[in-house]
Amino acid sequence: MRVLVIAFFAAASLTTLAWATDVHVRVSPDIKTGTEAVSEFPTIQMALDHHPNATPNRDGSPGRVFLHIAPGIYHERIVITQNHPNITLIGTGSRPQDVVITNSFNAKQAGGTFLTATVTVESPGFEAANLTFENSAGNTGQAVAIAVRSDRAIFKHCRFLGDQDTLFADFGRQYYLDSYITGGVDFIFGNATAVFDRTEIHEIRPAYLTAQSRTAPDQTTGYVILNSRVTSAFVSTDTPSARQTFFLGRPWRPYSRVVVMNTELPANLDPAGWSLWSKTDTATPAFYAEFKNTGPGAAISARVPWSHQLTPREAAAYLPASFLNPRNPKQEFWDAETEAAKLP
Repeated sequence: MRVLVIAFFAAASLTTLAWATDVHVRVSPDIKTGTEAVSEFPTIQMALDHHPNATPNRDGSPGRVFLHIAPGIYHERIVITQNHPNITLIGTGSRPQDVVITNSFNAKQAGGTFLTATVTVESPGFEAANLTFENSAGNTGQAVAIAVRSDRAIFKHCRFLGDQDTLFADFGRQYYLDSYITGGVDFIFGNATAVFDRTEIHEIRPAYLTAQSRTAPDQTTGYVILNSRVTSAFVSTDTPSARQTFFLGRPWRPYSRVVVMNTELPANLDPAGWSLWSKTDTATPAFYAEFKNTGPGAAISARVPWSHQLTPREAAAYLPASFLNPRNPKQEFWDAETEAAKLP
């Protein structure tokens, strides 16, 4: 069986050389070869550091490097640098749970929130499918599972597991599809232009889902939660004095922007929906909006007065094709939905 697998990747490499396009490599804990191999590696970081380079397609478009990752738990801290564009990580198990990239650094251990990430993505055109990204530090403060500073990043059938600050979606255009994100406090945070489509977002205790950090009203950044489901790990109570609730978001920076549309909301979402950053704040220029949400938490009668309910025309601007392609002459059009459909 191993011979057949090696033959497959050798054939893929020959095809790559003949057509001068993509590169395919295999990552598996059972590989013992080390850096002398060109198509098989025992760790993900080794594969990222030593894979053959993809070359441009005949039409001039860039080639892509595919890392096919075998089932297993990878205790690694991974960095994908800016000079490694168009990397695709694909878990070859039957479920995202079968390939887990995990570590357990928290801010106290690492010397700050932004040094805790299990995976850091700096390169453009990054893609991942059928994987789990985890920071297992638990309720010990800030501990990032993945930091994404990548334009045109796609995550499909992925899980993001952590507690405080699970997913740092901070730069570029990002599209998350059919995925699962869990955490406790501010566990989707940063200043990317990101859409979370058909995704379950799971709150593990009374706190805040998002802490988006747009810093100026003319920035095109923000988060859109679309066609998704928000769930929670704790049960609400009908006794007002003992009721535990959570919020969809609070503004980490003044012009924070989050839009939730066509999404199921649970009963223990706080009726106010959204929160100010701290108890001493009295107002915010943040833009928080909703459109056609469902479920027991979707009632809008008690929402904070500075949140918005969108009209159909306003909501159309937050669909992926529009929101991920703001009017910016420096950015090419990106059809994230079509690109995501190509991933397994």
